[in-house]
Amino acid sequence: MKTIRKLFSILFLSYALVMFIITMLIVLLPIWIISLLPEPKRSRALHPVFRIWMGVYMPLIFCPVIRKGKHHFKKGRNYIVVINHNSFADVPVSSPWIPGPNKTLAKVEMARVPLFGLIYKAGSILVDRKKEGSRRESFAKMQDTLDKGIHLCLYPEGTRNKTDQPIQPFFDGAFITAIKAQKPVIPGIIFNTAKILPAGSTAISRPSVVHIHFLAPIETTGLTINDATTLKNQVYQVMKEYYVSHLVK
Repeated sequence: MKTIRKLFSILFLSYALVMFIITMLIVLLPIWIISLLPEPKRSRALHPVFRIWMGVYMPLIFCPVIRKGKHHFKKGRNYIVVINHNSFADVPVSSPWIPGPNKTLAKVEMARVPLFGLIYKAGSILVDRKKEGSRRESFAKMQDTLDKGIHLCLYPEGTRNKTDQPIQPFFDGAFITAIKAQKPVIPGIIFNTAKILPAGSTAISRPSVVHIHFLAPIETTGLTINDATTLKNQVYQVMKEYYVSHLVK
């Protein structure tokens, strides 16, 4: 039985990869053209392309996405959306399903991948975590993104959760950025992506319905940098409790 499950996992991942490459090649040209636009026009034009692309791709691989909490995004406002991180599959789920144009903070290494790197770079703020100057520059770019009315999509755990805990402890960056910009934080919870692309070479991959739930915004108006830890802990507790109590099987 284990051998059959492993074979199914390999077939599923192979099929998902082939479908990703095919659909990526279809959207590559329009994304490249849009990437030549200045911000915020670029992000506003890219978002519907990403949304259509993933709206087609995810059902094609038998992993439809169900979204909840869209009403928390109010017209004319932009937010810092913080999302739990369980899998590489989180990115194609989170950013396209956030209501409205958004950018995410991303590792510069992925931008060097042929073809995919162009798409990756177009919708991201790139950071080289090994260089202090690059990290400082990324904070300035995040602030500029917010000033232009674009959402930020951040993963405060910093890396995929490979622990037995519902959510890993958060880093401070997302919350310092939110306070400096005086922008609300919207917690986002993703369920089931770890079933699609689990960590570890021995894990079994399988298609699954993915859920992404957006929670009520947490305001930062009037907060100072000294409140960053308190804000971080508040958001962490809200997300952890929601994840545990709403875990979607």
